[in-house]
Amino acid sequence: MKAGIHIALVGNPNSGKSSLFNALTGMHQKVGNFPGVTVDKKTGQLELAGLPTTLIDLPGTYSFYPKREDEWVAYKVLMGVDVDLKTDLILLIADASNLKRNLLFCSQIIDLKIPVVLALTMNDLAAQKGIKIDIAGLQEDLGIPVVAIDARKNKGLIELKNALTNIIQTVRPKNQKSFIDNKKLAPAAIESFKKLYPTHSDYAALHYLMHHEAFPLDHEMQTQIEQIEIDNDFNHTKTQAQEILERYSHIQEIMKSRVTEPDPSAKKKRSEKLDNIFLHRIGGYAILFSVLFILFQSVFWMAKFPMDGIEWIFTNLTTYLNSILPNVWWEDLLVNGLVAGIGGIVVFVPQIMILFGLITLLEDTGYMARISFLSDKLMRKVGLNGKSVMPMISGFACAVPAIMSARNIENKKERLLTIMVTPFMSCSARLPVYTILISLVIDQKIYFGFLSLQGLVMMGLYLMGIVMALLASMVLKWFINIKEKSYFILELPVYRSPRWKNMGTTMIQKAGIFVRDAGKVIIVISLLLWFLSSYGPTEPMQKVEAHYEQQKLLLTNNAVLDKLNTSSNSNAVLVNKENKLTTKQIEKEYNTQKLENSYAGILGKKLEPMISPLGFDWKIGIALVTSFAAREVFVGTMATLYSVEESDNSSLREKLKAAVRPDGTPVYSLATALSLMVFYVLAMQCMSTLAVVKRETRSWKWPTIQFFMMTGLAYFMSWIVYVVVK
Repeated sequence: MKAGIHIALVGNPNSGKSSLFNALTGMHQKVGNFPGVTVDKKTGQLELAGLPTTLIDLPGTYSFYPKREDEWVAYKVLMGVDVDLKTDLILLIADASNLKRNLLFCSQIIDLKIPVVLALTMNDLAAQKGIKIDIAGLQEDLGIPVVAIDARKNKGLIELKNALTNIIQTVRPKNQKSFIDNKKLAPAAIESFKKLYPTHSDYAALHYLMHHEAFPLDHEMQTQIEQIEIDNDFNHTKTQAQEILERYSHIQEIMKSRVTEPDPSAKKKRSEKLDNIFLHRIGGYAILFSVLFILFQSVFWMAKFPMDGIEWIFTNLTTYLNSILPNVWWEDLLVNGLVAGIGGIVVFVPQIMILFGLITLLEDTGYMARISFLSDKLMRKVGLNGKSVMPMISGFACAVPAIMSARNIENKKERLLTIMVTPFMSCSARLPVYTILISLVIDQKIYFGFLSLQGLVMMGLYLMGIVMALLASMVLKWFINIKEKSYFILELPVYRSPRWKNMGTTMIQKAGIFVRDAGKVIIVISLLLWFLSSYGPTEPMQKVEAHYEQQKLLLTNNAVLDKLNTSSNSNAVLVNKENKLTTKQIEKEYNTQKLENSYAGILGKKLEPMISPLGFDWKIGIALVTSFAAREVFVGTMATLYSVEESDNSSLREKLKAAVRPDGTPVYSLATALSLMVFYVLAMQCMSTLAVVKRETRSWKWPTIQFFMMTGLAYFMSWIVYVVVK
């Protein structure tokens, strides 16, 4: 084989492929896209037989009859028709606890006559089920190397690498026999094809006859294959059905001789018993609602103390910096720009960690797949199916990877609908907005000893996003003119004990990503906002400065008069007290006037007439604009704006609670806060989401429709809420 080995890692979905890829390549990984398609391509580097080796993690697939875009990618690579990616050998993963299903794909790869090594995963789970596999016998029957591994515990990896090395050092793999006699499925057609292309295996010839239209072949080859089909009356459906029957017949023989399984009539397995409870037609939905309820209650009560601690740290840090730094422009930039912006977002990290941790817990235990199963009936009524649930639930974390995960939905219309409505799910970036607004206007009441009113409001916001997503899908399905048969096949994993280490690792990783990614945007926007809110057009700012100097002079004069006044001149004292201003009042008035006449203030005042019907003031308007970069920037924006205006060291929540309009009414009344929360539930406030929708749909049409649909709906619903509550 040539220097520089390329190995394709393939297998059924949920068979442990990703774990093995990570174990073999470690940190030497790269993620990109397959050329021309929106399917992730993970590649990693390792060394085998002294040669640099590239491991390509192909999308999971069940057989050589692809339905989804990602399955087509894997299929074309294995068939050798991908113009950008060629492989030297195949590393095939199979779930030992569900070997019969996995052997179908394995048998098809064997018949391509490509060098292949079979790695058996989930051996511990197979042992728990009482399944015993004769690996040596299985290797003899299949004619390929078979190695039992446990990638999570690094077991069997040395033996696997040795098996791969042996194949690399062998000119042609030994004893790789055919699994079934493929030629007899369509003898005349296969023989005619192989006269033209003798290097292809019988099974490869069969698939060229079936799928050549989807292959990047020249016109002459397409014409020749089409003529072979016509001349030999080749029937795709009949041939495929006959092939699958023969393969399963042979697989059944192997299972009988090489695999020992417990008596199927034995006591029901634990997972089946649990499914009788969790998938009950009535009780299942009650449990689902309870799980979601606990999830959102936990986000509040578990995060309270760490959030208070972080808030205390930043408040004291601000006080300390103000006390030791000189009163110059860069001190204002550091304290009121940078520290205020970062502090406004870091305080919400505990809630982000708890949300991700609990979602990981649901995935690890196997309950997340049950949510998809329970939701399928409802999903179909609005034009989706059960597979749409996973991207939508993932949207609670972030819409970008959630939209990308919709690729596993085979039906094009259902996939597009899922992409269009997933941003209605309240992502983690919205959580800081909800939290601070809820804390401003919702009392910390506890009902029945455990029901938090704030938690109930939070859950209501998330449920509102779900309901709106379903309603939007119900409407959009009438406008998307794609007719394609839909079906829903879901493999329910067995229930497992959660991996607490994995949960903790995920919480730390996600918090780090949140702070790092959001931090970059927040720092840039905080610095930009500090500049825009500290500087403005020359003439208005000079007037503010002149008025400020006048007020300071008046304050000085008042102080002098106080010393000159005596008890015999009581009238003069009375006059001076009426006109007296404190230093704090002058500073506050100056900062307010400066902010309103700054570039940021001018922009906000321009926006205010458009958003005032929703109860929003000009500062909220600025935050709506900046948060289009990332929703969580709303909090950082408010932190910067109010820090520029208020020079004290109170927390952001205290500043927002004290904020008043010119008429003396609070800015953040119940009506305004609820209106703003509804706006953030429904509005498309994320340019990254629009970008990924454009990439996934390969058109600006759908993200444009999505933006105006969601923003218009957000404006209308916020206006209704404000009018009703006010």
